[in-house]
Amino acid sequence: MFRRLLRASLALVALGFLGYGLARNWDATLAAVGGLSPWAVLGAFGAVLLGQFCMLVAWRQVLAGLGSPLSLRVTGRIMFVGQLGKYIPGSVWAYAAMMELGRDHGSPPRRTFACISLALVINLGVAISIAAATLASQQAVREAWYLLLLLPLIVVGLHPRMLTWGLNLALRLARKEPLESVLPGRTVLVAVAWTALGWFVYGLHIWLLAGRWDLYVIATGAYAFAWATGLLFFVVPAGVGVREGALVLVLTPLIGTPAALAVAVVSRLAFTLADAVAAGVAWLLGRQAPSSAPVYADQKGSGSTALTPDRNLSGSPEA
Repeated sequence: MFRRLLRASLALVALGFLGYGLARNWDATLAAVGGLSPWAVLGAFGAVLLGQFCMLVAWRQVLAGLGSPLSLRVTGRIMFVGQLGKYIPGSVWAYAAMMELGRDHGSPPRRTFACISLALVINLGVAISIAAATLASQQAVREAWYLLLLLPLIVVGLHPRMLTWGLNLALRLARKEPLESVLPGRTVLVAVAWTALGWFVYGLHIWLLAGRWDLYVIATGAYAFAWATGLLFFVVPAGVGVREGALVLVLTPLIGTPAALAVAVVSRLAFTLADAVAAGVAWLLGRQAPSSAPVYADQKGSGSTALTPDRNLSGSPEA
């Protein structure tokens, strides 16, 4: 109960600061939103969807490297539908949803859990690296020195053996069986490449909304910085308010507070709508794919959800 109250309180505080900024600049922000080109807004939405596709390919690479090479549409169903749980207060709903959807298609819960965790670490590492490389001269990043301190740790942590060791340590602490193999180095490289491409595509949506054609590189770093900041405040569902505040912090010296607030608000709306669209499309496409889920011992004749150890397609035990 205390944790739920804390999360709700922090979310309200973050939204309160954002709301205060909007209230102080309401007329100018409204004018800035109204002044956005419909084509820029539509292009921004398309860039978000394309960036999400790049992240999906990276996610699929990690899952395949762990031993569950599923089709793109099935992986999309697991990732896009499951990640809607991030909008629910708490840090477990998205994990639980993706693990159950993975189970439906033959990916053992432990393997799906590992994929979510490893992909998240890769995503965070690439985002902070891009932010550090593109915003080194920006005051906002100099103030957020704690992110830059993470950079050397990220470089070391993205080594396949370090990734696997860290996750296995977490699994042991949770009294779960460790992974049966190290994530292949090629898999990590491919996942990092697709993730980086995804971030530079995401940068297009901020660039289009900002309307400054000379700010593409900074726009990319600004969103990467804002997303990483929102993620590190993990107690706030989907980083609501925190991400927008960080984005405004970076963009204000470049385009002004009203325009920065307009970009932050429209960006959030674009991502929320894209999450819903991607989940809907993935759900429909995923339903057409044949399920490769194994039959668990406790499912025979009962129809209940399996809670006993799983078995992968080769017959080896999974927890």
